Amino acid sequence: MARRTFGSSSVSLLAWLGWAALLLMADQFTKVLILGYYQLGDSTPVTSFFNIVRVHNSGAAFSFLASAGGWQRWFFTAIGVGAALVMVWLLKKHAGEKLFAFAIASILGGAVGNVIDRVLYGYVVDFLDFHWRGWHFPAFNVADSAITVGAACLILDELLRVRRGR
Repeated sequence: MARRTFGSSSVSLLAWLGWAALLLMADQFTKVLILGYYQLGDSTPVTSFFNIVRVHNSGAAFSFLASAGGWQRWFFTAIGVGAALVMVWLLKKHAGEKLFAFAIASILGGAVGNVIDRVLYGYVVDFLDFHWRGWHFPAFNVADSAITVGAACLILDELLRVRRGR
């Protein structure tokens, strides 16, 4: 079954690329602040469950392959660039499908933000650190947040599409 748009007006590809660029700028701005004001491992408690901390992740999500010896930097960079190209194509093809395009643009902005880190530094800069009663979530950043929100919206979009198909 073909996808339907939400609402009567189509949103242009340029608007979705603008959203991705806004997320990218927010991600890079926050990382520049962290790199400028924190040394590796520095931490500032903000609440009883949240810290700002400077962490370097040379792997993928949850530090997957972080100690693989360096080859993973270019491997994850290549995957990120390839995924970004596919996402731009998807946005061009489906720009009028608001939830789907929002999801893809959010993932695009986050993916490009993390690719930039890998190219410039050889690692991704993470700094948002949440913990609760002995449970500690791995540090993450604005790009990771955008990717997570985008992935959740993709799942929601698919559930709504299947529901409309019944």
